[in-house]
Amino acid sequence: MSYTKFGIRPELVERVKVKMKNPVTKDRIKMMLNGVSKYDLQDRVKVRKLVRMAAGIMQENLTDQQEEQLIAFVIAQKIDPNNTLHLIKLWAMFR
Repeated sequence: MSYTKFGIRPELVERVKVKMKNPVTKDRIKMMLNGVSKYDLQDRVKVRKLVRMAAGIMQENLTDQQEEQLIAFVIAQKIDPNNTLHLIKLWAMFR
């Protein structure tokens, strides 16, 4: 399912992709997500916290609406960080 169906703007995605190419930013995001489970990614409160922390690391100012769109997207994807096929699917969506 495409992120645009959740109202997430392609411009935001492109900015984040560029910022993730910075090794320092990438490492900070990876450290933040270390130990996150599929159950954490289905919990709205935990996803909101992760979205806010990631936005802070990348210095992205998100509106409340953008934040809600990102949370809805993450929850709808039913991501299992330990499932390689889930990670490949996400990678393909954002490459």
